[in-house]
Amino acid sequence: MNALFALAFVVAPALIVYLCGRFKPLRKIGAVLLCYAAGVAVGNLGVLPEGFAPVQSTMADVSVALALPLLLFSIDVRAWFKVAGKGMLCMALAALSIIAVTFALQLAFRPGRPDAWQLAGLAVGVYTGGTPNLAAIKAAIGVANDTYILFHTYDAVISFVYIVVMASVARPLLLRVARMRGFERAAEAPSADGDGPGDEAGIAFREPGVIRGLALASLLSAAIVGVSAFLGSLAPGAGGTAVTILAVTTLALAASFVGPVRRVRHTFQAGMYVIYVFCFVVASMTRLDSLVRVDWAVLGYVSASIFGSLILHAILSRLAGIDADTFIVTSVSAICSPPFVPVLADALKNRAVLMTGLTTGLVGYAVGNYLGVSVAYLFRSLPL
Repeated sequence: MNALFALAFVVAPALIVYLCGRFKPLRKIGAVLLCYAAGVAVGNLGVLPEGFAPVQSTMADVSVALALPLLLFSIDVRAWFKVAGKGMLCMALAALSIIAVTFALQLAFRPGRPDAWQLAGLAVGVYTGGTPNLAAIKAAIGVANDTYILFHTYDAVISFVYIVVMASVARPLLLRVARMRGFERAAEAPSADGDGPGDEAGIAFREPGVIRGLALASLLSAAIVGVSAFLGSLAPGAGGTAVTILAVTTLALAASFVGPVRRVRHTFQAGMYVIYVFCFVVASMTRLDSLVRVDWAVLGYVSASIFGSLILHAILSRLAGIDADTFIVTSVSAICSPPFVPVLADALKNRAVLMTGLTTGLVGYAVGNYLGVSVAYLFRSLPL
């Protein structure tokens, strides 16, 4: 029975991705939120068998670890430097901004929230990278499931408000009020991968070699996870999981330097699908009664992290001479992840910034785990 439910948990996100591809309203909601909603529903209907909780926990841990290499295989690290300049500087300022804001929040929240250091790790990871980083850091620093779900739920709500602002009034405000520079058109660096983030529903499995390539990439991902788990087992105390996650990230980035690995098609989309499985599984472990009452501390932390880092990032970008459009897409790629960049590029009517946003977002995916885990443990050790 447990095996059948585990299989259903793996297959269910495929239906959600399919429906998102067919129906525009569902596509606007997004597969991540729909997977969470469906998982919460399944977990609270009373249909899961007794003793299934350990299976859920194992699936959650394994899915994050397997997804990370698939997400990183297609990155051409050397191509990042082709769009370095203002875009990479802007991304560095985004990371600096969220670290500075979480440090201030640590001072404010730590007396009443013993887990403030974990919230800081989640915030730094997700607001430089995205959902894969949030999931990985949750596992690496041992965030409670209910806290994780609350953080992600509030993040989804506040991020929606953020996206509306960035797609509508941000550019006029930046140009007229903040006196930020306008965009100067220049040739963009070519994409390192023909597949764009956010196109999981479009994987063409009938294309020659796609299934074989993904199968080999999945085996390599599993091998990386195995080696990383062994390295993690050598770490003392509770640091094993963090070592495992960081080792997975490092080995996956190393593999991305190998041409045949990097050229395997659709590995990013496959990795995102595994993240959808993770979202469904983790949501199924959450009890609705824990979400009925608003946790104002977590809601406030998420809101302050997003808009506090946005304001500081804008100030630093203005001082650095970064143009408004580059700032907007880089901020969106950091706070909301690369799949949202095409939406903003279209709203700005400036496709020239698309590659900059996607590339800086992929940089965020790569460094988010390092920053999130490092900041979390640093804040925990500080005598504040």
